[in-house]
Amino acid sequence: MIDHEQLTSGTSVLDLRVARSESRPLANHVLILVHGLPRAMGMGRQAAGLLPELAEHLSNESGWLVATGTLSGVGSSTGTFSASKWKSDLGVIIERVAEGEPRISLAGFGFGGSLALNIAAHDDRIRGVATFASPANLASWCGDAEDFRRSVQVAGVVGDPGELLDAEALRADAIDVDPLGSIATVPPRRLLIGHGSDDMEVPVSDARLLLNAADGRAEMRIIQGAGHQLRADPRMVATLLGWLDRHR
Repeated sequence: MIDHEQLTSGTSVLDLRVARSESRPLANHVLILVHGLPRAMGMGRQAAGLLPELAEHLSNESGWLVATGTLSGVGSSTGTFSASKWKSDLGVIIERVAEGEPRISLAGFGFGGSLALNIAAHDDRIRGVATFASPANLASWCGDAEDFRRSVQVAGVVGDPGELLDAEALRADAIDVDPLGSIATVPPRRLLIGHGSDDMEVPVSDARLLLNAADGRAEMRIIQGAGHQLRADPRMVATLLGWLDRHR
């Protein structure tokens, strides 16, 4: 079963979907799925498109309550992307699912994984983080400031052009997420790092950088032959389900 609601985050209205299992309820465990930042034309509307289905599957198989929200500028959510805005959005989602003081974990894809690490670094309520195809070196991932801003515009995650930061500020704000510094603060809380061996957008070496920054205190799974899009890869799903099962 999956419920749909809307949340207010500053000037943005976010879509939130929450899946719960009716056959295998597991009290007090919540997983929040975090989508990435698309870089291709028009993909902002679809960045979180597969996550409600994934949330429902994970919930049915694990018994966890699984939530996924579309952040500012993505899907039918209003607003405009910036890393700081997305952090605020995630904070609103966490507050919504934190009622009853559940044990909360985050699973992020691409830039969403980097963001999840940053959130965990500043919020002790987060008990575990799983990242998939997530960049460790955000300066390299962003590239040139003007090119990065242009890719954000092309992707269509800009609701109001007047709200979009200038190129240098937008890039600096993204780099400030600092996944390497963030992941170092997460252990002894649980960590899972998943990556495709053939990822052409984020090199697999970034997974090893994250592992090293965590002082080796993370599970790492390199999915052979997989590219950047791991959301629908059954091996990723199995890996995440196994991690949830061990996370009880």
